[in-house]
Amino acid sequence: MRCLFSAAVLAVPAHARADGYVTPWVGLSAVTPTDNGRTAFGVTTGYMGGGVFGFEADFGYLPDVLGSRTTLVRETAITAFGNFILGVPIGGTHGAGVRPFVTGGIGLAHTHAETGTLVEVSRSGNGFNYNLGGGMMGFFNQHVGLRGDVRYVRGLADTDRLQGVDLEPTLLRYWRVTGGVTFR
Repeated sequence: MRCLFSAAVLAVPAHARADGYVTPWVGLSAVTPTDNGRTAFGVTTGYMGGGVFGFEADFGYLPDVLGSRTTLVRETAITAFGNFILGVPIGGTHGAGVRPFVTGGIGLAHTHAETGTLVEVSRSGNGFNYNLGGGMMGFFNQHVGLRGDVRYVRGLADTDRLQGVDLEPTLLRYWRVTGGVTFR
């Protein structure tokens, strides 16, 4: 009888622990190392299965992506990334603790540029992008914490449209530094 009870206890699956989160963020995007940066904002939401590996979706809006800062040119970008994330929880996956992480993935960007004062000229485009970065999430309790990260974002374009897909880096590239409140 004890053997049957022991087998039943061992056969019961353990509860899977998952860690979902949402982080509205504000940040800066900078094109060059001497650039002071421009405002960016968005939201990152993710899921850490088992506490270490996971995935996240990152949505951002950059109202002045390339830093023209003139009355003649206005350039905006909307980005959406699907990323993998690797983060080791220090202090556990529940309650207070910190989680340093690295992340990277691919996504889409919609850019829009308007120029001119006498004659309005506008151009929009969609393109692939990739991003690589890292940061840290720190939690005060079970549900609220802070998150900061730094990412390098680079545009990709299909350079040989008639002969398959051949993605090459474009001139669009920038660094993005963000911070926000995380809810899990």
